[in-house]
Amino acid sequence: MTYALWIIQGLLALLFVFAGGMKLFMPIEALVKETGMPGLFMRFISVAELLGGIGLILPGLLRIRPGLTPLAAAGLVLIMIGATVLTLANGDVGPALAPFAVGLLLAFVAYGRWRLAPQEGR
Repeated sequence: MTYALWIIQGLLALLFVFAGGMKLFMPIEALVKETGMPGLFMRFISVAELLGGIGLILPGLLRIRPGLTPLAAAGLVLIMIGATVLTLANGDVGPALAPFAVGLLLAFVAYGRWRLAPQEGR
């Protein structure tokens, strides 16, 4: 179980560090045009994604406060719930499956690191 969690955590961390980094360095005008949401809100989301992605890996890797990993995963679940709801509100059912699936994987990591295979030093 530990290996599966680490693999999923690594892939999700790459996804969120990349997505958060791209949104963070993208011009605000382009973000607003692409998403239709306020620019400062999108900057907040990008920072949350970037820090959440780092929080999926770094605490367990460094063995410093590994209890932060399930919290990072739970925070990212909230972001994915919002992404799913907003995508569905636009009438797009198919594209809403991607953030929904990522949210399920994050929920698995949160539960797995909290109950199934907690990291040492907790």
